[in-house]
This record gives sequence, structure tokens and C-alpha cells, in this order.
Amino acid sequence: MDKITLIIILLASTLRMATPLIFAGLGGVFSEKSGVVNIGLDGMMTVGAFFAVFGSYLTGSPLIGILFAAIAGGLLALLHAFLSISLKADQIISGTAINLFATAFASFLIFKIFKKGGQTDIVTGLPYGIPAAIKGIPIIGPLIGGLNWFVIVAIILVFVVNFVLFKTPVGLRIRAVGEHPSAADTLGINVYKVRYVCVVLSGILAGIGGAALSIGMTPIYKEGMVAGRGFIALAAMIFGNWKPKGTMWACLLFAFGSALEINAQSLSLNIPTEIYSMIPYILTMLALAGFVGKTTAPAADGVPYEKGQR
Repeated sequence: MDKITLIIILLASTLRMATPLIFAGLGGVFSEKSGVVNIGLDGMMTVGAFFAVFGSYLTGSPLIGILFAAIAGGLLALLHAFLSISLKADQIISGTAINLFATAFASFLIFKIFKKGGQTDIVTGLPYGIPAAIKGIPIIGPLIGGLNWFVIVAIILVFVVNFVLFKTPVGLRIRAVGEHPSAADTLGINVYKVRYVCVVLSGILAGIGGAALSIGMTPIYKEGMVAGRGFIALAAMIFGNWKPKGTMWACLLFAFGSALEINAQSLSLNIPTEIYSMIPYILTMLALAGFVGKTTAPAADGVPYEKGQR
């Protein structure tokens, strides 16, 4: 295999592996920009991955599966929003409980619905095809041909979210609520409503990220397939300074380790595959250790709001 082909394969693989992280990371940006820490992204990705497969299993349509994933992630996020915003529970504990619940719930449903343990049946995945004329273009064709629709949507969504947050009145309200909720309240912004919408939106995006991991890659759900990607997405969000574009670049960096693992045999390096498997998690720890103090979170991130407080 020549070097150019190997680079194209690695790049396409990196983009595919980064896509679930990008969706979840963007969800984290929305939630934390409004002032709510969402540790539960991993659990929301888990239910998204499962219900995407379940929706496709029921209907034969992967698009319905994506809808199922978005709804499942959104409902779990709604629970987190209720606990964190209305009941003012500790947001870290709430998110951790959601992660534990999601993993156990998905395992229980596998047994009840598919009558087996560990994994579901294979379902219809999201088809991806490009015109032969585009596929025949040197370098660009093979690269685009190695992607899927989730990758394309995720990249477009990064720029859409960036525009919404920093160029529109809606984004200004979200950032105001996350930075100084009492001032936003004084100006007539409903802090609770904004936070609820952002947290639910974060769950919807994380659920779609889970769908990108299951029916977008391998049309099956296996126990442990999310493998902490929700936490990696959170680290990417912090590494990216709570900004959509920064989050995307961080996701690509973390996904590169997974791409190396997948293509380890093609690299012809005498390195155990376990080393490649460790790379994304090592990068996550380094990012958290080296950049947390150098990035700036929204001022009210993780702080429950009580109407009338100053």
C-alpha cells in the first residue's frame, strides 16, 4: 500500500471515529454554555446507540433508528435537567447516575427484546453512496468514499452551532445564562427554560452520536461499545475551550488514536495493538491534566440557579 493511499485511509478513518465524539461534544457545549455540567453524555450516547439499532430493527429504516436515538437521548437529558435545574441536585452525581442507569438499561433491553445477552441482532445500517464521477476524482474521491453521512452532517453542524452561539440573539441568551444568570433573569430571559432546552438538546445530539457509532459504522449494538466516548467528548470540549470549532479539532485529535488502532496492520509497525487502544485515553488524560487550568469555563457552569439570587 503506497503512502498516499494509507494517509487517505487514516484520514477517512479518523473522521469516522471522530464523528460520534463531535456530536456528543457539541451537545456538551450547548449544555455547559447554559451553565449545566452534563457528565451523563456517555449514558446518552449509550441509549442512542441502542435505540438507533432498535428503531431500525422494528421498522427496517435507519432514519427511524436515528429518530429513536435522538428521542432516547433527549428523554434521558430531560431527566438530568429535571434533577439538576428543578431539584438542584449535584450535577456530577446526577450525570454519573444516568451513565450507570443507561448501561444497565441497555443490557436489560437486549435480553428482553433480542432474547440474548451481550449484543443485538444485525440491523439495516445507514446506506452511503456517492456518484461514480466523484469517486473517480484522485485523492478527493477515495477520501469522500471512505466517509458516511454522519461525518458530513457533523462537520456542517459544527459551523451551524458556532454561528448560532456567537452570531445570533439565541446564542447570546444561552451564553448570558451560562455566564451571569441573575443578570440574564433581570433582562427578562427565562433562565430555567434556556437551561432545559440546552440540556435536552445536548442529549439529542449525544443520542445521535450514539447512532453514528452503531448504525453509522457497524449496524449492531454491543455492550461496552460506547467505551467511555462520552467522557472523551467532554475532554474534547474542555480542550476546545467550550467552543464548537475547538471541540471538533480536539475530537479529531482523540479519534486519530482509534484510527491508528484500526489500521495498525497496514502501518507494518511492530507495536502491540493494545498500545494503539490506549492512545485516545492517554490523550484525554493529558488534555485534562495540561489544559484544564488554561481554558475558561462559563462562569456559572455547574452552579444551580435560584430565582432572585444575586
